[in-house]
Amino acid sequence: MTRFILRWLINAFALYVAVLVLKDHITPIDTNWLSFIWLALIFGLLNAFLRPLINILTCLFNILTLGLFTLIINTFMFWLTGIIGANFHIGFLVDDFWTAFWGGVIVSVVSMMLTMLLKDEMKRDNK
Repeated sequence: MTRFILRWLINAFALYVAVLVLKDHITPIDTNWLSFIWLALIFGLLNAFLRPLINILTCLFNILTLGLFTLIINTFMFWLTGIIGANFHIGFLVDDFWTAFWGGVIVSVVSMMLTMLLKDEMKRDNK
């Protein structure tokens, strides 16, 4: 359970950083932390249920581009999280493709760095 909560908080922080860095091109609907907690839940659910299907459907593109197509999938997930969140009045609106692209990259990098930093706390839950 601790691992799930840590992943949820890491995603919330990563989404917050992406919106903060790209604030000129992303319009957040609500900027309080509770909104980002809910957005992280939406993001996690999309990554858990929709991403595997997209990975299967785009397997050939990933192979042909040596994995670079994953960046496009990250872009789509970031954009879709904002759109779904906006329907619940907690999301954000992205100006264009490149903003969504860089938002997806920022979320991936921040999430990866925090996961590496907190890997010991995440391992304790498995014991």
